Amino acid sequence: MTGIDRRKFLAGAGSAVAALGTSFAQPLSGLHVAPDAIPGEAQTPAASSMPLKPVIGIQIDAISFLDEGTEKVLDILQEKAGVNALFMGAFSYGTGITGRQIQGHPFPDHGGQEYQDFSKGHGGDYATPHLQYYKDTALKPVKAPDYGNVDCLDLVIPAAKKRGMKVFAWSEDVFGPNIPNIEKFQERDLEGRNAHTVCFNNPDTHKFWLALQEDFVRSYDIDGIMWGSERYGAFANAVESVHARNGNDPTKVTCFCEFCQAKAKSRGIDVARAFEGFHELAKWVKACRGGERPNDGYYVTLWRILFRYPELLAWETLWNDSVHETYEAIYKQTKSIRPEVQVGWHVWHALSFSPWFRAQTDLTKLSAYSDYMKITVYNNLGGTRMETYITSTSKTIYGDMPIDEALELEYRLVNLRERGYVELPYTGLSADYVYRETKRAVDDVKDSKTEIWPGLDVDIANVDLQFSRSSPPVVNECTKACFRGGGKGLVISRKYSEMRLANLAAVGDALREIKII
Repeated sequence: MTGIDRRKFLAGAGSAVAALGTSFAQPLSGLHVAPDAIPGEAQTPAASSMPLKPVIGIQIDAISFLDEGTEKVLDILQEKAGVNALFMGAFSYGTGITGRQIQGHPFPDHGGQEYQDFSKGHGGDYATPHLQYYKDTALKPVKAPDYGNVDCLDLVIPAAKKRGMKVFAWSEDVFGPNIPNIEKFQERDLEGRNAHTVCFNNPDTHKFWLALQEDFVRSYDIDGIMWGSERYGAFANAVESVHARNGNDPTKVTCFCEFCQAKAKSRGIDVARAFEGFHELAKWVKACRGGERPNDGYYVTLWRILFRYPELLAWETLWNDSVHETYEAIYKQTKSIRPEVQVGWHVWHALSFSPWFRAQTDLTKLSAYSDYMKITVYNNLGGTRMETYITSTSKTIYGDMPIDEALELEYRLVNLRERGYVELPYTGLSADYVYRETKRAVDDVKDSKTEIWPGLDVDIANVDLQFSRSSPPVVNECTKACFRGGGKGLVISRKYSEMRLANLAAVGDALREIKII
């Protein structure tokens, strides 16, 4: 770990365990309840709110079907968890939605008992690119080499359809560095250097996303698509992080390419002033993280920069608007081709932690072009991410107060009631967190047709092994919390190849207990 003293962290966690007594060793069920819940009483959705045919989805990759057999996997998913929808990892250069278990983590009790070697040609289009859809964009799809000529969608669609299961093509905004000519599409940072991410305002990137989704929709008998982007704009990247305890390099934030500059000018933003403001922000961040407390405090001096350079927030709004314009374009295009195809989004976990990101990600507005939203409510991983977020902001936004007070303020700002700073990674977040985030999202879209399908944490591997892990009682409780919060379905996450069967079965047990299946 970085950004927190390990001995103090472990000592604090030990004190917390002692204070909690034997209850800490038990599942977290009962330690956190919704404000309207009665301790000890099972909480189930009201009959009038129960979805008639909820989507019980799971994120899964072709490798699981190749390792275990298509029919066998479908049997397991239906019998154990009541799964009726497959979110197939169809496009990515990352490790989160495709491949076997990641290095250093225990193998699940099924599937190939070997780690995926992501260093060997990993990533791309896991279906089959049909090049007629990409003739108008310079960014071309690359067939993922990982599984030879296997087409992830052709592999499962026939068998899934026979069972009445839906298939969604799931693609994420993650690109590899070795794609031909990728440098032409990458974002530029504050110093003009290429980033590893691609720019939403580059017209060829925009065309590529539309072409990829058109390819999926026209070439395959799919029931839906899901697309997601886990990224910040330049301002948020400079002042906070959910992944890096020591924060990010504020000179490497994005994007300031020619296309973003042109869009800024079209909005009346003074580009030179924006650059000047971001350089001032970078100086402030570096000084703060270097231990230099501003004379007037962190909070006051941050706002001083923002008042002096309103172009900072205008640029942040421009960047986030570009992401949402991508959502809208994908939605409208898909509906023009096949209106029955469901279109939705993986909404990044930063929504739970960052007031800045939450302010920019207005679910009410997004519902105008969303059939559903998979709101990330990962409870185990959420503990580490909340601790990381508070650590990263403890020398910027929240630098004026002790870290425990900063966390308490954070909880009040985002309406959560969770554990203390030293405990969070070990306990994770609670079922009450899952309930609150689901309900908040449901309330945000209540006047629309959009459904909320929470993303349920089942054995997500990218967390330190000493920290909170999934267990059947907690999975059971969190599953129920998704529906108690008003969810109309759920998406079991992150990928089947990480999940233990007992935890998968806990999902099905919970659904049967509340009579969803």
